[in-house]
Amino acid sequence: MERTPFTRGGYEALKKELEHLKKVDRPENIKAIEVARAHGDLSENAEYDAAKERKAFLDGRISDLAYKLGSAEIIDTDSLPTDRAVFANTVLLENIESGENSKYQLVGPEESDVDKGRISVTSPLGRAILGKEPGDEVVLQAPSGTKVFELVEIS
Repeated sequence: MERTPFTRGGYEALKKELEHLKKVDRPENIKAIEVARAHGDLSENAEYDAAKERKAFLDGRISDLAYKLGSAEIIDTDSLPTDRAVFANTVLLENIESGENSKYQLVGPEESDVDKGRISVTSPLGRAILGKEPGDEVVLQAPSGTKVFELVEIS
């Protein structure tokens, strides 16, 4: 089984979601199915169909989360170097062309969320950043052309 890197926070968030699905969402869905069944004819019962679809979604999500948690490898972020960019570090990049700064945390693919400043180490930008030191150039081949950044800071 291939191991997937996680920060402690990312692992705990998935674990919390799984518990919520099992202890809250699934029991609510089972009740919704029972109520819909009590309405009679299931062949024309939209409530029943919607509840069954929700059940399929919940079962799939629970299975997916259980697999992800089972293959998780939690990386101890306290012992990571800050002299070069590695998993879980936060990096400050300056776009050479525009002078604009961007801050990103390097995380595993399951934790990435660009809107929250978390990019995957397996993404093109994440791969370009890994191993770099402050002052190094980070070159990204993007569909819109080549982007060049300077790695300003690692924390």
